[in-house]
Amino acid sequence: MPSQSITAFLTENSALILIAVLIFITVLMAVRIVPQSEKYVVERFGRLRAVLGPGINFIVPFVDRVKHRISILERQLPTARQDAITADNVLVQVETSVFYRILEPEKTVYRIRDVDAAIATTVAGIVRSEIGQMELDQVQSNRAQLIERVKDSVANVVDDWGIEVTRAEILDVNLDDATRAAMLQQLNAERARRAQVTEAEGKRRAVELAADGDLYAAEQQAKAKRILAEAEAFATTAIAEAIGKGGLEAAQYQVAMKQVETLARIGQGAGKQTLVLPANAVDALGDAFKMLRGAVK
Repeated sequence: MPSQSITAFLTENSALILIAVLIFITVLMAVRIVPQSEKYVVERFGRLRAVLGPGINFIVPFVDRVKHRISILERQLPTARQDAITADNVLVQVETSVFYRILEPEKTVYRIRDVDAAIATTVAGIVRSEIGQMELDQVQSNRAQLIERVKDSVANVVDDWGIEVTRAEILDVNLDDATRAAMLQQLNAERARRAQVTEAEGKRRAVELAADGDLYAAEQQAKAKRILAEAEAFATTAIAEAIGKGGLEAAQYQVAMKQVETLARIGQGAGKQTLVLPANAVDALGDAFKMLRGAVK
């Protein structure tokens, strides 16, 4: 019977089958495939034997044992809130968050029991210490500098634990209601002061521009008067030289032409006008035409 044959075969070769099973189990125990995101801590008789990295690794069966499987992915601590007092005695509540990853699992496993709680406590103490050295305005305006100082301080502390702090964040700095109301009042006062300063500067600038405009206009008028005076002086000098050289008739001609132009402008006025001419006006016109005729000849 087939069943009897199988039973007989197992009975006769039980030792070989047992050895084969034992070899198979031994091979399985000797080979360890570690994922990329983890590291294995191996112990031998309770002592650290090795740290296995990603890939295929071999250990001694029944002697070596994988004691800890540690994730080396970056981790984020839960958002923590802690009270702190600034250098100017203002109570603030700070929200922080820390990102880290494990670089040396053997240190993390054998030097600290609860790494998350240890880092959270360390961060809280460092944040209180750093904020205690700064005034409230500095905390609000220099948050990036504060974050960098907190990160450096935490990194120095956790280095013995085989941990790298990749990022530390201060999410918010909260104030109590009384301090917030006082700051709001101060902010409104500062805005009002800036508005008044801006308005005053605008008025001052307008006065300066108006003064500059008046000064420029006065300078231009003075310049025009000076040019006119120089022109009149030049004309007077030229006429005097002409008269000195026998140009008396030319000078009389110029005077007569000025009189004619003046009469013409008066006659061009709007509306009905009555012109009252001096007694010698007609004579002046006659003299002008005589001189003009003589000049043409």
